Amino acid sequence: MSNATSLNAHTIRPEEAAHFGKLAADWWDPKGQSAMLHRLNPVRLAFIRAAIDAHFGADPRGLRPLIGKRALDVGCGAGLLAEPLCRMGAAVTAVDAAAENIAAARAHADGAGLAIDYRHGELSELGLTGFDLVTSMEVIEHVADKAAFVAALEATLGQGGLMVLSTPNRTPGSRLLMVEAAERLGMVPRGTHHWDDFITPIELHDLLDAAGLKMGNPQGIAWGPAKGLHLSDDLALNYIVTVTRG
Repeated sequence: MSNATSLNAHTIRPEEAAHFGKLAADWWDPKGQSAMLHRLNPVRLAFIRAAIDAHFGADPRGLRPLIGKRALDVGCGAGLLAEPLCRMGAAVTAVDAAAENIAAARAHADGAGLAIDYRHGELSELGLTGFDLVTSMEVIEHVADKAAFVAALEATLGQGGLMVLSTPNRTPGSRLLMVEAAERLGMVPRGTHHWDDFITPIELHDLLDAAGLKMGNPQGIAWGPAKGLHLSDDLALNYIVTVTRG
């Protein structure tokens, strides 16, 4: 599929936007329905910070490695990642399909004194381009057209920019733990995950390659009784990758 065709395709599934919009009210409650995201966020941030330091040559000891850079978070929810990116010094734009999430995100950022440009809508229709850092965490498994979504992401990435994506892997283990067990035990809201929409690292590589993007080596996000969620070589549940222009 060409980029032109892809960018005209709608990727938002209304039922997915509605599902996550219902979670907006307690998105920032670490003990609420989004508790798993609060546990996952520090793990993702550790990977993102290391990727920023490596790609941009930032000082690992510095608190604001994104000073002077523009960052875009796609599928931002209520801002769990957008706010740390802003605190790292970036001028942050963040996009979500659910208007309720954007309202919650704006309110929380205002309360924290953070200037974040929150947008609601279809990514390909917002005219966003030239970003140094583009992130999209646990989003591609929810979109209607993965190729169109990747094309829309590619269009936002500036020359020399860095993209970071994370998503569940489609394996028997992820079906058991992330869908059946997690939803039954109330660790994530019912209906959050649809296992058939999960994407393997090889499938993601091929989608990115078709859009002229190069995927780095994926790193797993695994779970264990002792460590909880942590970065790992085990890709069976979830993985996170860097992406650059090919």
